[in-house]
Order: sequence, then C-alpha cells, then structure tokens
Amino acid sequence: MSINIFRIPYFVVLVLALALLLIGSGCTTTQQISSSGLDVPKAIPRSPEIDPDLEPLVSEPEISLDQELKALASTGSWEEPLIPKEETQICLDPEMAEPLYDFPVVVNRQVQMYIDLFQGKQRKYFAKWLGRSGRYRDLIKSELEAAGLPKDLLYLAMIESGFNQRAYSKSKAVGLWQFMSGTGRDYGLSVTRYVDERRDAEKSTKAAAAYLKDLYEEFGDWYLAVAAYNGGPGTMRKAIKKSKSRDFWKIAQNRSLRMETKRYVPKLIAAIMIAKQPEKYGFTDLAYAEPMTWETLEVGPGLSMAAVAILTSSSEKDIILLNQELRTSKTPLNQERYRVKIPSGTKMLAQSNLPRLHSVVQTDYQTHVVKKGETLAKICRRYNINTTTLLKVNKLTSRNLKPGTRLRIPYQNVAYRILPEGMEARMAAQDDLILHTVKRGDTVSKISSRYQVPAELIVAWNGLPNMHKIAAGQQLALYMSSTSSTPRSGASSRAGNTESSLLVLSDSKKQPGKPAVQEEPYTYYLVRSGDSLWTISRKFNTSPDRIKRWNNLKSNLIHPGNTLKLKDV
Repeated sequence: MSINIFRIPYFVVLVLALALLLIGSGCTTTQQISSSGLDVPKAIPRSPEIDPDLEPLVSEPEISLDQELKALASTGSWEEPLIPKEETQICLDPEMAEPLYDFPVVVNRQVQMYIDLFQGKQRKYFAKWLGRSGRYRDLIKSELEAAGLPKDLLYLAMIESGFNQRAYSKSKAVGLWQFMSGTGRDYGLSVTRYVDERRDAEKSTKAAAAYLKDLYEEFGDWYLAVAAYNGGPGTMRKAIKKSKSRDFWKIAQNRSLRMETKRYVPKLIAAIMIAKQPEKYGFTDLAYAEPMTWETLEVGPGLSMAAVAILTSSSEKDIILLNQELRTSKTPLNQERYRVKIPSGTKMLAQSNLPRLHSVVQTDYQTHVVKKGETLAKICRRYNINTTTLLKVNKLTSRNLKPGTRLRIPYQNVAYRILPEGMEARMAAQDDLILHTVKRGDTVSKISSRYQVPAELIVAWNGLPNMHKIAAGQQLALYMSSTSSTPRSGASSRAGNTESSLLVLSDSKKQPGKPAVQEEPYTYYLVRSGDSLWTISRKFNTSPDRIKRWNNLKSNLIHPGNTLKLKDV
C-alpha cells in the first residue's frame, strides 16, 4: 500500500520532522573513559578528602593523543630522513667513545614534529614526565640491563604512562607500562580483587622487559618490536606481510598500521633525544624526583597501610605510594603472608613494633549537610544506617529535616596503636573480647557484617591463612572497643588517647534500599565482656525488667556480642 504524502496535513509533517530531529540528537553519546575494572573512580563529584596523588589517573600521554594524530597527518612522507643517521649517533663522552643512545635514532618529519611538540604545546607535560622519571630511572635501567635490552627503553614508560603507576587508559591498560590484564597475566603479573601488579613498579618493569625481549627476538628490529608493543604482535605480523617489507618507515607509508601505532616509534625517538640532552632542547629547570627505594616486611593478611604507617613511623600516604598494587590499601585476604614495601631504614623498627600492634574497632563520625529534597530515609540508605540510630545520635525528635541541617553520621573505624614493651596485642584486648562460634553456613563476610567488624581484622586477630577457610565449631576472637577515637589527622592520631562512648551499630536486618521503620526510638547496644542487665540498666537510666521486655528475654542471661534494644525513659 502506498501513501500519498501530499494528502498529509502540513502540521503533521512538521511534527514528524521535529520528532526525527530529537531522536537523532539523542543518539549522540559521550564516551566515558573506563578503567580496567579496578579502583578507578566513577563519574561522581570528587570528595575533598581524596588525595590527588593517590587516586587513579587517566594516562596523560593518552589525553593529548588526538592532538598528536592530527599533527602527524600533515607531516607527509614517513621515509625520508631530515638528518643522516650517522649524525644522530653523537658521542656522550668522546674520550670513551660511548654513544649517546643505545636505541636506534633517526630524525625525519615525524620525529621532528614530536620534538617541536614536546618543546611547545606539550612542554608542561614533558617537563612533568622528566621530573617523575627520577623516581623510576635507576630501577628501570637496572631491569633493562639485566635483560640485555637498550637502557633507552626506559622512556617507553614515559610515552605509555608519563611515568605514573596509577595511570589507566580507555582501552583498560594499567600502570607504568600500560599492560592489558591478559598480557600482564601472561608475563606473571597477578590481577585479582586484592592486587593489581600492573601498578607494581618493579614487577611490571620485569614483565615489560621480558615482553620487549620476546618481541625483539621475533621481529629482529627495535622499531618493529616497539610498534608491536603498542599494536600487538599479530597486527605487526599482518602489516609486514601486507607491505612485503620489514622496514618500519616503509610499512608506515600504507594503511596496514593504525596511526596510533605508527606514531609510537617517532614519539619514542623524540622522547629519548630530549631526555638524554634536556638542556639542548630548552629544559633547563627540571626538578627530578628522588629515586624510589624500599625494604620489605612480611606480614599477615588484611593488614591496613595505616597500620604499616604506624609500624614504621611513616605517613600513610608514603606507604600507599610504595604499595600501589594493593587495590584496597590492605594486604590480600587470600594470602597467608605478604611482603609489603616500607621506607628504607625502617625494617628493624617495624619488626620490633609488629608484635605490639593493637587494632580495635571504634565509632567515628562524619558530617552530612541536608540538601533540598533529601529525606531521612534517603540519607539512611546512603550511609547504611537505621533511622532510629540517626535520630538518636543527632538528638532529633522529628523525621522532617530542613535543608542546611548538619547531621552526625556514625561509622566504624579501625584504630591502631603500638602497645608498651612486654604487652602483646591480644593481652591488651581481653576486656573487650567476644568469642564467636562458627556455625554451619557462616563466612567471614557474614560474621563481619553481623558484628560490624572489618573482615581483615577478623582474619588478622585469629591468624587465619585466608578469609575463605573457616569451619563449623571453630571459635573466632573479636576484639571490640568501647571507645571512640579522636578526630583523625594522619597515622599518629590513631594512637592517641580516647574517651568512652556508646558503640552505635547499623541495622543488619534492614533490606537493601528500604528504610528501616521503627515504631519506637530504640538505641542498639553491643554487649561486652563484663556487662550484665543491671550494669546496662544503670547506663541507660532504666531497669533490667524493661530491657528484658524490650528484647523478649526469658532470663537475665546475656552474652558478649548480643545486640540489645534500649530506649530512654
């Protein structure tokens, strides 16, 4: 059946045209750069507490890639050199006749474009990368030399990540050498829920050296090997076959390689040339980072980097920067022993402090400012806390909240301190000891949720080889604190004096996404060793009989670890 469009009213045609226009405009989406599924922040407002030196970062060289590719498209021939090859092999020390470069260097239009770019529009970036190189230079050169590779390949890490262990790309490559997870695993790098060794400077460099050596052994040419590092060995094999040449510059003349892979070689050459003689190219005010050095300390599973900072009298930030492979800033829960990196010269102190490291769970508070349209239930869902607790902590009599109201939000915090000589951590916590008998179906995660205790502490307190191996009938020790830590301002504050307070728990029976509904304003109290109904009633100005009635107790018997409902009378 055919339709005569001339019979359709004009206004209908207009409406249809507008509809099509709107649909078409809705098809355009902004592609977000994603990570490797590790610890890369989503598109949420950045918290002021996040340290920019510690959060994952999009690879800086990748940010400027479009600018580079556009400039390369106008450079013309990829084959003709501007400077004869022999003139580029300048001797660093004429008396020793040592060549300036141990990587083949040639200057053509594309190399010159990158030299100009690094001196001009990307000068700020390049200076930053050179400064960072000081942190890794000794480490990388040592590994490259041990593998029998050109030490100038050091600057491959520069064009991959800008010498940043935290770098990630839209293709899900991670770390100094921008390994994909599959290639990383092929070369011995562990990528799990606990660690990502692509962000380990030493291990990823060993892997990169092994990979580059394999590529060179296959292709027999450093330009081809380096291009294969970027585009993959399979892509390079196809390009060689299609172009019927093993000369990189001739291969680059046709479309057998993507521009992103073609640019890799001239970019590396330009980076090497400037990095070896920065003053010649106008980089006269560089500030190189101090070389990365460390010792290792063998510790158990689930140990926080905050605890390691206290053990070594270091800052938590410094410890995290040394152990960037740890995705949660804690040692893996599935490994019995783990070698954590610590600042050089601190190992003896850490070994002395380790038996006396004491950790407890405490209640801290953060502030939430009520926004327009926010409800009590919504705030409770956001922070995983029941409505009664929030009302009680803030001494509120109404569930109606005014915009601008400042609320105290309780949360569980692990505090660490070093005990005096002769006192071990377990001895110090006996007054707050809870013994939990593992039941059929129990897991460390379930026990952690029930008692509001981090799983890593349960593992550490009980010397578990990993969090997945507990058996029915096994007794687990839990060391709960009746104190609240003072406001934190670094590792040292965690060891400070504390004052007595009530431990506030979240409602473990609340369904996810649904606010807890309570008819009466109860407070939840965690029973501790030495507590009785009489002592608890004195604390809350009530009577043992009332506590029994509120909790449906048939006797006066209570146990450490029980949670009691209480209310002011």
